[in-house]
Amino acid sequence: MISCRLLAIESSCDETAAAVVEGGRVILSNAVASQADLHAQFGGVFPEVASRQHIRSIYPI
Repeated sequence: MISCRLLAIESSCDETAAAVVEGGRVILSNAVASQADLHAQFGGVFPEVASRQHIRSIYPI
């Protein structure tokens, strides 16, 4: 039986995340970088800041 490992990358308006999943059921690792504290100073998500922060966050994730 072949076991498949999947790298999933997600970016919402204020989070950048990645996970490695095996067989579609077992999470081998996951990491999330939240921007909530950064955007709190603006009273909500500031799109330009969010975009730049995703670029900074994806490599360490």
